[in-house]
Amino acid sequence: MITLRNLTLRRGAKVLLDKVSVTLNPGEKVGLVGRNGAGKSSLFALFNGSLHEDAGEFSIPAQWRLSQVAQHMPETDESATAFVLGGDTRLMELRDELAQAEVSGDGMRIAHAHSDLGDAGEHDAVPRAQALILGLGFKVAELGLPVNSFSGGWRMRLQLARALMCPSDLLLLDEPTNHLDLDALVWLESWLQRYAGTLVVISHDREFLDAVTNVTLHIENNKLTRYGGNYSSFETLRAQQLEQQQSAFTRQQERIAHLQKFIDRFKAKATKARQAQSRVKALERMEKIAPVLAEAEFGFEFKEPANLPNPMLVIGDAQLGYGEKVVLRNVNRSVLAGQRIGILGANGQGKSTLVKTIARQIPALGGTLTEGKGLHIGYFAQQELDVLTPDSNPLEHMVRLARDVGPQAREQELRNFLGSFNFSGDMVAHAVGTMSGGEKARLVLAMIVWQRPNLLLLDEPTNHLDLATREALSVALNEFEGTVLLVSHDRALLRAVCDEFWLVGGGKVGPFDGDLDDYQRYLLDEAKRLREAARLESAAASVVEAPAPQEQRRADAAARQQATARAKQLRKELAQAEQRMAGLQADKDALEQRLSGGLAPAEMAETGRRLKTVTQELEAAEERWLALSGELEALEASA
Repeated sequence: MITLRNLTLRRGAKVLLDKVSVTLNPGEKVGLVGRNGAGKSSLFALFNGSLHEDAGEFSIPAQWRLSQVAQHMPETDESATAFVLGGDTRLMELRDELAQAEVSGDGMRIAHAHSDLGDAGEHDAVPRAQALILGLGFKVAELGLPVNSFSGGWRMRLQLARALMCPSDLLLLDEPTNHLDLDALVWLESWLQRYAGTLVVISHDREFLDAVTNVTLHIENNKLTRYGGNYSSFETLRAQQLEQQQSAFTRQQERIAHLQKFIDRFKAKATKARQAQSRVKALERMEKIAPVLAEAEFGFEFKEPANLPNPMLVIGDAQLGYGEKVVLRNVNRSVLAGQRIGILGANGQGKSTLVKTIARQIPALGGTLTEGKGLHIGYFAQQELDVLTPDSNPLEHMVRLARDVGPQAREQELRNFLGSFNFSGDMVAHAVGTMSGGEKARLVLAMIVWQRPNLLLLDEPTNHLDLATREALSVALNEFEGTVLLVSHDRALLRAVCDEFWLVGGGKVGPFDGDLDDYQRYLLDEAKRLREAARLESAAASVVEAPAPQEQRRADAAARQQATARAKQLRKELAQAEQRMAGLQADKDALEQRLSGGLAPAEMAETGRRLKTVTQELEAAEERWLALSGELEALEASA
């Protein structure tokens, strides 16, 4: 177990933890929460040995293996599969040991290396690595591509897969969901739920924490408090504690009443049954934890729009994309005053393309976008630096904004406004390039609020926000009188804010008639849908003209007959592959047994070489079996 006894931890002169004591038991899934700067990352540094306690005692089992995601961007020509496979450090060490043993010709050493490799899972290491890569959203065709060919976000996914590949007793994950879309996030939740070791995770995604953790550690005021249960349980317990503190209770009443007012108002506005239910439940959670929200140091609100055109925007037969590349076709959607729309879809399907086009960042390639008179857009870009200048400070940003966009204001008024977003004192003079991701996100929000928009376009606004700021954003969006279009993998925010959803995928934009639970079920079936769509597209491309009904029936019958024959052939080949695998496994077992006996050095070396050959043939047979199984599964799915 991990034990902290009367432990004090500092960063420089700043005390982060003061005489704290806590125990984490083997196999527990722990969510580490607290405000930015409270000491979460420093506690991780203590766990991984890069930081040491200043006083008290810290102990962790010496034999525990640790895994965590490397924070640097990988630069390598290795294939994605080879890079992730390299995360299994024990396997890599044993492969090196076998290579050295073969060079030396030491039969006993070769035998031991083969035996150790078998224990380390050499036989299925490549399929395990590829399963991790595919689970995190990569395509089969990308498994062999070099790491350097992927963008930064996808390379960080490979770093995550590499950490998951490493056998570990303790897994440390710091914001693992930042580069993931919902389908990859759902897969990661499922993987972590099955993880047998001890997990400690820092995340600002409350639904992710609810899904994977059963213990919560809360850092506040230099203290570390352990709560049994996931993040929602922690919220409830903490709300009860705060209610019992009479001094805090009085201070909270005004803001609780304010929260209750908008909760009641937006519950009454719920119209579409399935989506509305999720939103009502999210607002009921806010009602239950109102003391926690009221205690938060940070809160803000969007100004009432000067006008509300209706419709705000009409998109007609639009083709959207970049340059000559069309990403979305025949888009026909209307955006009305007061709508709360969540935009769903996997990465790369066109969500950001849609938002950037509406935000006037890129032109439509065809069709029309008709804006309502007086439309005023507030746009939060997925990459905050798209709208920030690294060398400028927050005050300079606000001065330029007030001068170029309005409304005009004196410098002191701008300083006061920035102070309401926690940019106080000297912080207004710090260069944006030196600020944290959360501070940049708050500055972008401040700039949007100042402009008094009537349409908010928010593309992943919570990526760098802590939980308290996410709650403040949720409250502000619910009180906003205008229209919201929201792209986010933060399901708690989507549930609390959105009354309806659009689905972006397959080159189209359409309504999604369901809630987020329906969408998660949809995601689990997405791979099958994409395969079917690809098959239909391929079939459509090969048809010059539609055949007559009789010809179509004959063609269908022929296709079914061909599919049946192919399925029969695949089953036969699968049976042969299974038989070959069984034979090779028997040979491998026999050779390993032979190596464990007393053989002469020359005979032992020869047996070792034969074992290596058999092992390679077995791996090839297993890969062949996997390929045949996949083809048969796809064939049966399309039948």
